[in-house]
Amino acid sequence: MEPAQHLDQDAPRALLEVEHSALGRRWVGPGPAEIRLAEATAQATGLPEPLCRTLARRGVRPEDAERFLAPALRDLLPDPSTLRDMDRAAERFLAAAERGERIAVFADYDVDGGASAALLICWLRQMGRPATLYIPDRIDEGYGPNAPAMRKLAAGHDLIVCVDCGTLSHDAIAAAEGAEVIVLDHHLGGETLPPALAVVNPNRQDEDSALGHLCAAGVVFLMLVAVNRLMRGKGRTGPDLIGFLDLVALATVADVAPLIGVNRALVRQGLAVMARRGRPGLRALSDVARLDTAPASYHLGFLLGPRVNAGGRIGQADLGARLLATDDEAEAAALAQRLDALNTERREIEARVREAALAQAEARGLDAPLVWAAEPGWHPGVVGIVASRLKEATNRPAVVIGFEGDEGKGSGRSVPGVDLGAAVQRLASEGLLVKGGGHRMAAGLTVMRDKLDAAMARLSELLAKQGAGATGPHDLRLEGLLMTPAVTVELIAQLEKAGPFGAGAPAPRFALPAQRVLFAKRAGETHLRLTFGDDGGGRLDAIAFGAFEGPLGPMLEAHAGARFHVAGRLEIDSWGGRNRPKLRLEDAAPA
Repeated sequence: MEPAQHLDQDAPRALLEVEHSALGRRWVGPGPAEIRLAEATAQATGLPEPLCRTLARRGVRPEDAERFLAPALRDLLPDPSTLRDMDRAAERFLAAAERGERIAVFADYDVDGGASAALLICWLRQMGRPATLYIPDRIDEGYGPNAPAMRKLAAGHDLIVCVDCGTLSHDAIAAAEGAEVIVLDHHLGGETLPPALAVVNPNRQDEDSALGHLCAAGVVFLMLVAVNRLMRGKGRTGPDLIGFLDLVALATVADVAPLIGVNRALVRQGLAVMARRGRPGLRALSDVARLDTAPASYHLGFLLGPRVNAGGRIGQADLGARLLATDDEAEAAALAQRLDALNTERREIEARVREAALAQAEARGLDAPLVWAAEPGWHPGVVGIVASRLKEATNRPAVVIGFEGDEGKGSGRSVPGVDLGAAVQRLASEGLLVKGGGHRMAAGLTVMRDKLDAAMARLSELLAKQGAGATGPHDLRLEGLLMTPAVTVELIAQLEKAGPFGAGAPAPRFALPAQRVLFAKRAGETHLRLTFGDDGGGRLDAIAFGAFEGPLGPMLEAHAGARFHVAGRLEIDSWGGRNRPKLRLEDAAPA
């Protein structure tokens, strides 16, 4: 069941008349159409109005509310065979496993690639079969299969499975003489496919894109579903795939795949699997990240994902995949500690590059369809993260490039409704880039210095045609108003049923009007802890992360008894073993 896609929208109004908040945002409440749908849902279902507002924003009709709140993977999981080459890939992979052939897994160095590789390695291990893991070095080899590596793997293996890469790797796959190659990918395909036995990719040009929102781990999972189905046809039972969903969930969230359709069900079930702490690598990583609550999509995206990524960004490329695949407790603990240390180092490098890139982008101007920055010496492992920061700050697609000599390697991040991957791929076809590709929300590219300005100008032109740069800073979308006494643990638990929240499915945000600051204290250098109260005696604790990186923290700290409208996400604070409602404060405005 999918939410309705064409709910008519009336012009939104400024909620609480906040046209310019502390962070320069206009607060936008639900339009009349959403309000009417929420009221109809509340009448038909008896669900709380705040939850019905959240469902209405998703376009969920009253008759679909119950199924939306309890998505069943068995109902939403597509038939793997609807993807081209899937049956061929599944049959060849199973044959290799049954015959004891030598299998290599060539994976990308990010979370999606590492999780995809771990899915295959763990499945094969449960079948009593070993596999060789190969992940290219980001700096020395770059993204995707390369001819020397594929040639070497082919000399010692019968089957090479490329995950989260390979769709555009024509020459590299052709170099794998003597071995057969399967590609399981989700990046945009070109007009022709590489000479592989099978290329399973929902974003091939000859696919209908119905499953284009899957990450690579989702594609790999579907292949394993197809393989297990083949085994059942032979009267045999394959490994239990439900236990693999923690890896799929991690990859889906970390790769910023939209949490809609089957992705939502995969992540929801995967979080439940992860909460059981059965995978040694994720258990060790959760411990070093001090994750002491049941995992949510936030933790996957901001605590676990960056640590898994750290090896591929600035350390040894295969550390993340090895952590996710290991069944050895001691190895898991050692790898988790190493990745945690690398992540700390990555943050320090990122901070330096971010400061310089933002200054350069500001000097160039932040109102163009594309925000970009380029500089010699910027570490290629952090340019993607910095591009994300620029995108978030400007509500525009952003590209950040680090040069070594005359060659620059960069990453880009996009905004909803703007297909960055297709635009970058077009630049490569026009000869302005050495190479480039990706998907709608993210892309990678290589450019020569003498073509940098022309390439960025052309990319800006292509993105402008898609509407990039047409909007100002983000409006803050809010589901509506809540009074402090209405914010309870029970309400927040009900709101969570509309999750998981993330890309393509933003968490519900509410405004609380006319709050007094009863307590305010800095936490670390940039955060602010608060307690708000209203005239009716209601109280609500809050945390504002990064408040002192902008005007929000100083304004609230120097409140002098003033009242503020406050807005943010609601969450349950379980510190000390007692559940309490809490506001993750995102914005405020004088009342």
